[in-house]
Amino acid sequence: MTVVLIVIGVVLLLMVVFFVGGLVYSRRRNMDPSFRASVASADNALEAARAEDKGWDRVLLEAAAHAALKSERPGFEYADLHLVLVDDRPGMEEDRAHMLARGKKESAHVVLMRDEKGAWVTERIE
Repeated sequence: MTVVLIVIGVVLLLMVVFFVGGLVYSRRRNMDPSFRASVASADNALEAARAEDKGWDRVLLEAAAHAALKSERPGFEYADLHLVLVDDRPGMEEDRAHMLARGKKESAHVVLMRDEKGAWVTERIE
């Protein structure tokens, strides 16, 4: 019986260590100043893409991301929605927009793509 208790104790200790490590890592990542720089870089890329192609409208991107999160993760609450990557390739079907929805406890990475008509649709949510 003591071997079972030792194994359970080790497993519980490892779970606590990994949980605390995850909290420290996510807090450090959220406080990282390079995050703000990447958001600013994506905003600049959005402006350049919008100048060439009228489909890159921030309002349309945010509406598509809101709809995707509402349908895919109905209980997920977030305070901020950031555009973190603009992938403007030749042709509308190759365009991708990566958005990060940040809540208090978790975040979601939303990848939007354009369909044949130019409307933004969800490719995936991570």
